[in-house]
Amino acid sequence: MLDARPSEAVGVQVNPGEGRLTHAPGTHPPVRKAKIGVLLANLGTPDNYDYWSMRRYLNEFLSDKRVVDYSSWLWQPLLQLIILTKRPFSSGANYKLIWNHDLNESPLLTITKAQTAAIAETIAARHGAEIVVDYCMRYGNPSTESKVRAMVEAGCEKILFFPLYPHYAGATSATANDQFFRALMKEKRQPAVRTVPEYFDHPLYIDALAQSVTTAYAQLDHTPDVLVASYHGMPQRYLMEGDPYHCQCAKTSRLLRERLGWEKGSIDTTFQSVFGPEEWLKPYTVEHVAELAKAGKKRIAVMAPAFSADCIETLEEINGEIREAFEHAGGESFTYIPCLNDDAAHIEALVTVIEENLTGWLPRLE
Repeated sequence: MLDARPSEAVGVQVNPGEGRLTHAPGTHPPVRKAKIGVLLANLGTPDNYDYWSMRRYLNEFLSDKRVVDYSSWLWQPLLQLIILTKRPFSSGANYKLIWNHDLNESPLLTITKAQTAAIAETIAARHGAEIVVDYCMRYGNPSTESKVRAMVEAGCEKILFFPLYPHYAGATSATANDQFFRALMKEKRQPAVRTVPEYFDHPLYIDALAQSVTTAYAQLDHTPDVLVASYHGMPQRYLMEGDPYHCQCAKTSRLLRERLGWEKGSIDTTFQSVFGPEEWLKPYTVEHVAELAKAGKKRIAVMAPAFSADCIETLEEINGEIREAFEHAGGESFTYIPCLNDDAAHIEALVTVIEENLTGWLPRLE
């Protein structure tokens, strides 16, 4: 096999950058300089909030067996004939409320671009231009397949795939990895690959969360009675089947409380975004905040540690539906603490996780 890298042992010489092996015939395809790819992955976004854009996005999302694992003969008729005839309208209306109209894209896409740019700049400054940093979406665009193809074409002989989920769940991390491996199946020359595991207890991630709380509280003229850590929910059945998500969320809340130096009971762990008839992980955030208000906890703060970037579930659900439930029950002050997004402390945490997972691929990292 021809090697694109210089090798004194066999006397092969390669032109700088993209070029041809000096001993190869003129018909040999160009050989690119070997690089390493870092591919960040997030959940996804519709291309727009109109009916057909929403329908395409929701169809891809809700047809994923990792997300809804019911039998296709039962689920698909319900999805295609009922859910996808109605839900694109309501979901589209919610997306319109938070849409980045200046750039004509969802906030998740805007933030993911900013995160990628910041990570790429930091990586380049520390380790040079041989590392290519890019992003993809599990659902919608840019697709995982298109970005894997682009990295291979750019000469990436190794790819580190990084699902931007602090906590592991089959419906998030696993399905992102599934799609990544499916994309690799289509490559003639597969690169060596690694996937980044969950980082829910990484010290720098916990530090970034704590800093976000401290910063938000410093801007208030009062101290909230309770901090609610709202995580995306999942069916209770998944926990019983071995998914570690629930336990990892609980540990993040505990580590955050300890990092802040707070007493036990000062952070409540709850779960949002319930969907379907099954019982999901409890307590449900929307119900819990109402109960807090009725119990005299009139001032609360809510954060979403499981989301690496603000999105429909935080900007519309938490800061809309959940806020309204709290205020309707008598709550007086509701503070939403934004996700870590492209905050400098978050970028440093993500870069450190990347560097740790690149160990052995780049000698200078060891």
